[in-house]
Amino acid sequence: MSRTTDGPALRPVQLHELDQLMAIETQAYPFPWSRGNFIDSIVAGYRLCKRIDGQGRWLGYYVAMAGVDETHLLNLTVAPPFEHRGHARAMLDELVAWSRNRAAARLWLEVRASNQRAQALYRRYGFAEVGLRRGYYPAGPLGRENAIVMSLDLQERGDALD
Repeated sequence: MSRTTDGPALRPVQLHELDQLMAIETQAYPFPWSRGNFIDSIVAGYRLCKRIDGQGRWLGYYVAMAGVDETHLLNLTVAPPFEHRGHARAMLDELVAWSRNRAAARLWLEVRASNQRAQALYRRYGFAEVGLRRGYYPAGPLGRENAIVMSLDLQERGDALD
């Protein structure tokens, strides 16, 4: 693969790259999004970005939906071999900058109640727990799992994240 940048970079995900994305998604989650979920996101015009290294290897990706004065983070995934290296934070940094550029006042997300590691990341970043969605996620034989709703006030934090 040819060298693309000197360091990690964020690029839009294209339809022809969904095999690479799905390989990460299915490795990262016991209940992954379907290919159709990602296709629908692209067709709907959601922000779907991949984080790649200087050799073009996928480090992670995110999907976000823009609203009138808010952004909703739908999926943030770091490829398992590249976890714990700051890639999730870097993708959040970019999403916050993009959201602020659109004059979004708030960034929303849901996270599995059992995903303590992700919740800790979001709390460190400044997100606050604001609600609960009962039975939001599939959980196999266990039925459904609750989602913690978290929110980041983009106006209040100002340049603290920059």
